[in-house]
Amino acid sequence: MPPCAKVAARIYSNAQMTPRNIRTFCDLSPDCERLLERAMTQQGLTARAHDRILKVARTVADLEGSTAIQPKHIAEAIQYRTLDRTFWA
Repeated sequence: MPPCAKVAARIYSNAQMTPRNIRTFCDLSPDCERLLERAMTQQGLTARAHDRILKVARTVADLEGSTAIQPKHIAEAIQYRTLDRTFWA
């Protein structure tokens, strides 16, 4: 989704996305869905963690200039979440 669509929705940072916005702006491919589901199961993550991972993955994709979230963006977001749980839990 292009950044202009986010502005039209009055979202100025990915952190501001609501669950409804996440469903709109974080459309996942089947590969991305499988990767995220596997991480959720293996690490025992909550629905809140799921949404946070998607927000970070959307940010990583935006920084790369990608309109779609790719598996590598999901993987990077999961790594950040793992670091967060390791050092600040």
